[in-house]
Amino acid sequence: MIKRESLLPLETYARERNALRARVIEHKKRRTVRLGDHVTLLFEDELTVRYQVQEMLRIERIFEEEGIQHELDTYNPLVPDGTNWKATMLIEYPDAEERKRMLAELRGIERRVWIEVEGCGRAAAIADEDLERENQEKTSSVHFLRFELEAPMRAALARGAGLTVGVEHPRYQASTVLAPEARAALCADLR
Repeated sequence: MIKRESLLPLETYARERNALRARVIEHKKRRTVRLGDHVTLLFEDELTVRYQVQEMLRIERIFEEEGIQHELDTYNPLVPDGTNWKATMLIEYPDAEERKRMLAELRGIERRVWIEVEGCGRAAAIADEDLERENQEKTSSVHFLRFELEAPMRAALARGAGLTVGVEHPRYQASTVLAPEARAALCADLR
């Protein structure tokens, strides 16, 4: 969880922003998983979420304690707690017409994402706990996912078990075995 005292004052953040941004971009590379050509998962952690909070405070020019606490309350649920992973899922189609058509066809995709720990089976994503992100016509292009890892899964990962991430929707299927660098970044979030 991000504490108020870990945030930089806006003036300090403004001076250090470029260096921090470069660090976060590099950090996110190890935490980003592509599922096929159109779905990306960014596995969040304290650094990625703290950066997002700092950016929101800067953009909105929030100085008051109440506003700062509101941002923390909004974003802290995205920080994993040691027994889970939390990810922002992006559905990306550059062409606006294709995106509109595919978001209609991909309704429910957020509930079809999974992780699989070698020898332990799969854990399905728990999607959009904050609010509903689809309607009768389409799904959203952004979803927030949580993957709960039971103790045997965490233990297997600590012993070096492989990790696969995938999605199985009638209109979109893809999976990938995580590279060692990405796997290590995610496993560092677990207790």
